[in-house]
Amino acid sequence: MGFSPEDVERYARHLVLSEIGGPGQQKLASATVAIVGAGGVGSPAALYLAAAGVGTLRIIDPDTVSLSNLQRQVLFETADIGQPKVEVAERRLLALNPGVRIEAVPAALTSETAARVIAGTDVVLDGTDDFAVRHAVNTACIAARIPLVSGALGRWSGQLGVFTGRPCYRCLVPDLPADAETCARVGVVGALAGVIGSMAALETIKLITGAGEPLTGRLLLYDGLSATSRTVEVTPDPGCSVCSRD
Repeated sequence: MGFSPEDVERYARHLVLSEIGGPGQQKLASATVAIVGAGGVGSPAALYLAAAGVGTLRIIDPDTVSLSNLQRQVLFETADIGQPKVEVAERRLLALNPGVRIEAVPAALTSETAARVIAGTDVVLDGTDDFAVRHAVNTACIAARIPLVSGALGRWSGQLGVFTGRPCYRCLVPDLPADAETCARVGVVGALAGVIGSMAALETIKLITGAGEPLTGRLLLYDGLSATSRTVEVTPDPGCSVCSRD
């Protein structure tokens, strides 16, 4: 795959990076990434992955844009209220980079549809705040051996992990929390979504290009109030119902 003069100019800052360069940019152009949830994490992640030249972005979200989304979901604007998120995302991302392909999936991902929805992708980026969806995505990724980048946030803190086998996301969260906190319940500072979403995009780019050391098997915890972060190991659960059978 060759680069046009426009491509060379667009991706010039990637092409001069020794960790990406021409081969890495070609890998990005050939890759397909599924983004589950075009919300606080998915919005900035989608923008940066489109800007990076990821060839195909599959955006999965059943919702429409609401006024309360605009405090943190930077993919949308006021005129988009009431419109399907995936349709707005497609327009906005193609306006940013006409060279990418957008697959808009205006449906909820479930345990029954997860395998089909993520089929053929190179990386799955999950930014939903629904633990049932997170578990469904994890199970499908483990079965298909597709790397999973998982981001979450609430109030002033966020977390990000990469799962490629054992341990998996279910090792971290074995059961569906009975009193799971959502942003709607506890609130979230808008700029935090940009921090975690951008880092999720960065981990995805590293996985595709082979640059650096991804957060595989580790969890990055970021505290926005104190501007501190730490990384912890995720321990494989020997009794995990997903990855221990892999």
